[in-house]
Amino acid sequence: MKSRGNLVRLKQFKVSEARRQLAQLDAMIADFDRMAAELDAQILHEEKKSGITDTSHFAYPTFAKAARQRRDNLNNSRLDLIEQKANAEAVLAEAEAELAKAEQLETRDARVREAESELRRAIVG
Repeated sequence: MKSRGNLVRLKQFKVSEARRQLAQLDAMIADFDRMAAELDAQILHEEKKSGITDTSHFAYPTFAKAARQRRDNLNNSRLDLIEQKANAEAVLAEAEAELAKAEQLETRDARVREAESELRRAIVG
């Protein structure tokens, strides 16, 4: 009976790759959160400096408008990343299930080989 070791290693690789991708998405989401918070602080500073908080006011600071747009873009990208993370979590769960199945098959095959070996020894010996 052929060993399923290669299959198990392949499944382990898929699991580790899915975990790496999930960690990368988490890091990107955290970066986007941090950058959005920094932009919020800059917007607040500009609004305090100018004394105008109404975005439709003709004298609203241009920098604050641009920072708001960047922050909104970051938040939209963050939402996209959250969707990707949900998909990556599903891929990871599937990969972990496949790995568990492959490991069970490998364990079962090892038991069968051991039983066959004991049987041969009993017959020969």
